[in-house]
Amino acid sequence: MGRYIGPKCKLCRREGLKLFLKGKKCTTKCILDKRGYIPGQHWQKPLKLSDYALRLREKQKVRRIYGVMERQFKHYFQIAQSEKGITGENLLRLLERRLDNVVFRLGFAPTRASARQMVRHGHIMVNNRRVDIPSYLVKVGDVIRIEKVPEGLKNIIEESLALSKERGTVSWLEVDEENLTGIVRAFPSREDIGIPVQEQMIVEFYSK
Repeated sequence: MGRYIGPKCKLCRREGLKLFLKGKKCTTKCILDKRGYIPGQHWQKPLKLSDYALRLREKQKVRRIYGVMERQFKHYFQIAQSEKGITGENLLRLLERRLDNVVFRLGFAPTRASARQMVRHGHIMVNNRRVDIPSYLVKVGDVIRIEKVPEGLKNIIEESLALSKERGTVSWLEVDEENLTGIVRAFPSREDIGIPVQEQMIVEFYSK
């Protein structure tokens, strides 16, 4: 199955939570405020979910936030399992270290999807080397910058930086807005990640 290209608001309605997949548009008019039920003509009444369904929804929520396909997501889980520490936190930390997410967290793009596009189009440099792989995992000390900003991207980046200030900065990244450069100072802690998800339920989902 390919990547989802349908209405992003449907994903938020399906999870019953604002996933902020459309950047600034999510902070103004949100269809979730008007239609807080699951999309589809038979879903207006709330249903009691089974334990399996609850765990599935947590996994799908994280997948949709980071824009990761099922096969990729399971691969990250297997890596997280093999590392020391808490598996759920290891999983979220791996997803946060993706280059497209770091570009988004630095405020260079309004959404992770647009950050992924910037990476694929070759606008992002890591340690003075062009990297066009969105799943590239950054390391502590890596320097990320935008190379030769095209005219069409300037306004988007300016708006993204302003929106990033509203969201709040992340302590594990250092941003130089003037030079459009960021430095990875540390790996993120669970408090730094801050997404509303119960990662232990994802661990339980894959453990059965």
